[in-house]
Amino acid sequence: MSGVPTRIGRYTVARELGSGGMGEVYLAYTPAGDPVAVKVIRSDKLDPLTRARFEKEALIARTVIGTNRVARFLDADPYADRPWLAMEYVAGRTLLACVDSDGVLPLPLVASLGALLAEGLSAVHAAGLLHRDVKPQNVVMGDDGPMIIDFGLGAFMDASQETLSHSGMIIGTVRCMPPEQAGGHPQVSPAADVYALGTVLLYAAARHYPYDGSRWEAIAAQVTNPEITPDLSGVPASLVPLVGSMLAHAPEERPSLQAVSDACAQILTECGTTPAAARLALIAHTGADRAPVVPEEPPAVSPENLIREPVDPVGDGRSASPLDDPARASQPRSDEAEPVEEPEEPQVLLPGPSAGTGRRNARPKTSPARGRPPASKRVADELRALYAADPVL
Repeated sequence: MSGVPTRIGRYTVARELGSGGMGEVYLAYTPAGDPVAVKVIRSDKLDPLTRARFEKEALIARTVIGTNRVARFLDADPYADRPWLAMEYVAGRTLLACVDSDGVLPLPLVASLGALLAEGLSAVHAAGLLHRDVKPQNVVMGDDGPMIIDFGLGAFMDASQETLSHSGMIIGTVRCMPPEQAGGHPQVSPAADVYALGTVLLYAAARHYPYDGSRWEAIAAQVTNPEITPDLSGVPASLVPLVGSMLAHAPEERPSLQAVSDACAQILTECGTTPAAARLALIAHTGADRAPVVPEEPPAVSPENLIREPVDPVGDGRSASPLDDPARASQPRSDEAEPVEEPEEPQVLLPGPSAGTGRRNARPKTSPARGRPPASKRVADELRALYAADPVL
């Protein structure tokens, strides 16, 4: 693919995962061969103040602990010509793709989703940060359950009224924005993430958003109008009070994340199940192994295509995809190009903190064909050979 950089920081780029209003996202590898997702920010999103804030939030993002629900933030360079972030690569489909493909989630699974995501956002808030862009496209349903991605872009999400109409700042997000953010107020509170989480639970339970329209301006006008109540049609009756309170127009009227967790736990009890059992059921219902398999040729990792031959350990003449990852077909894009069209594909897996959790990257539950070694091992071996052959890398 033309225009794809060969290296970003210390990472060797394999291919582009997606692009949109905020920038491009690439699949890349560490020198040891671990996959990461690297997002390069668009240059027109930048000014000295934004760069400085980005640097500060990137440093704090590394300290977020106490949750397995936020993709780990790995590295960043806010002062590159085009700032970039590296984050954990999470295999799986987004919640948007799961619901659009398989239908709405049963009530116990929605409650499990809410409890798990509330727990993850609580750890983010405890570090003094906000996500600011929680939406179905930014929740990945992996082997360990739901993961919040796109964390670490908060420095770019506090838009002023003038930038709300700028492509990428509001596009693809306005349906999940709280009134105070959609109204152009640059400073928002943790209640903004509570509202956005409410839109996620609404979509999981009913496959629609609280407000909709043909243009983002029309949607924003509804969101910011206190006289227009959110559409909760299709939501199970026992879930309506919780979701309705999370979507309250006034931030101070929304519940805390702890209250959200408690309400979800109560729903699980009423359904006759436990949080642990519900989480396993949620994984089984939405896990990465349900994603479609799309064969793909191995990407070049350098302009010289130094990895010349794919590994063929069984001698059958077949070459494997460098990832053998069924979730790749549904990796999400970074942002939408149009505000009125929700993508049928998930968005690119983006950044996150949670360093020190000890959780390994989620991996798809596929078995290598005919005894081939796992794709991650093949890719790592190939990259190690590349680095050994060319020390300047």
